[in-house]
Amino acid sequence: MDGVLNKDETVVLESLADHILGFDPASISDAALHTAKAGIIDTIGVTLAGLPEACTQILLDTQGIADGPGPCLILGTNQRTSALDATLVNGTASHALDFDDFSDVLGGHQSVPLVPVLFALGEEHGLSGADIINAYVVGFEVEHRFAMAVHPHHYDKGWHPTATLGIFGTVAAAARALKLDREKTSLALAIAASMASGIKANFGTMTKPLHVGHSGRAGLMAVLLAERGFEANPSAMEHHQGFFNVFNGAGNFNPTPLTDAWTGALAIELPTIGIKQFPCCGSTHQAIAAMLNLVQGNNLKSEDVKAIEITTHPRRLRHTNTPHPTSVLQAKFSVQYAVARALLDGAVRLKDFEDGAYAHPDIQKLLAITTAAPFGEANAPDGEIWDAEIAVILNNDKRLVNRVNNMVGRSGDNAMSVSELRDKFSDCAGRILTVDQCDQAFHQMSNLDSLPRLGDLTANLST
Repeated sequence: MDGVLNKDETVVLESLADHILGFDPASISDAALHTAKAGIIDTIGVTLAGLPEACTQILLDTQGIADGPGPCLILGTNQRTSALDATLVNGTASHALDFDDFSDVLGGHQSVPLVPVLFALGEEHGLSGADIINAYVVGFEVEHRFAMAVHPHHYDKGWHPTATLGIFGTVAAAARALKLDREKTSLALAIAASMASGIKANFGTMTKPLHVGHSGRAGLMAVLLAERGFEANPSAMEHHQGFFNVFNGAGNFNPTPLTDAWTGALAIELPTIGIKQFPCCGSTHQAIAAMLNLVQGNNLKSEDVKAIEITTHPRRLRHTNTPHPTSVLQAKFSVQYAVARALLDGAVRLKDFEDGAYAHPDIQKLLAITTAAPFGEANAPDGEIWDAEIAVILNNDKRLVNRVNNMVGRSGDNAMSVSELRDKFSDCAGRILTVDQCDQAFHQMSNLDSLPRLGDLTANLST
């Protein structure tokens, strides 16, 4: 019969459940703790900034979503609802601006599948800040271990890992927070295997942030169902018609990262865990930085430029080659627009992805003289996956070139300072909250590991 396991078969999810439940919070280093708190601060900031966006507001205006009362806050409002609906709405808002942190290994955004669900459960169950951090780190580790098991094939095939892999991080974090046992944790993961979804075809539309809200809600539902005895196939990963074979295909995955012991440094300590400096797709940031280097190093003005040549990795360009964006969301996935904006203004900010900023006449002139090509193409340089090169040809035919190598957002040795993180949080959260609320919330999250109750923080995140 399909799905029946032999006694000697390894069950991936049961092994993974052991690691989730056996995780020792004492293994969280100071560096890991700092990264966790920075990721949580950043996610709450961009969630608040994403509240007014159309994708979030349409959800809130849809009958049956967040209609019922509950203990969990829709961030930036005074509305409370169930943990499931709060996760859906806050999760969608968290990714609405595509301004949230991201990871090279995951190939997506690691915090948004974790923070909305943990804040909902934190309010509902009176969790402490330390509880939230511990569960966040566990979810973070699981996301990255799934990525190591299925990439690069999974990413290149067109799945959106933030959702298709992030859902398992959601389940791990929620199961840890709710103290599920081994059997129920593995079954929750198995349920989630049937609920994972998200395709890159919908990048540049409202559906991309919906991926996050939907997967977060689905992951939490999987945990709540498993907690109550719902059944699933514990071999849903390795089954011949399970997640690995259906999503990746035979020979295109390696399950050992999910079964191996969690020894050595945690994934959260990787140097390529990037916080976004610019409010657009992370695959454009290398090119933006290269253009800003040219602008600042040469006192470059847009009127001096005859042509702009962008070269980046094919994996980056595949979803950012949008030479003439016709919407705000398309502009977020246009390396041409982002580079043109960096030249015109010497900065790329939230306001550049509002209203019709992409249609400004000066921008349109620059887009008309901008080209983008992948590394390795004829007459193009070579480069690695997080590199970008910008060549600017001036009106006098002088050629200026700048290269940025291995830039994954603001990460590693180029990580955001506390001051820069505070500025970004204030810029985002200040669209909804008062200055005093922003200051108090930032302080509380900076000391999240010593916060007795999450509700003490969320009181400052409501209006």
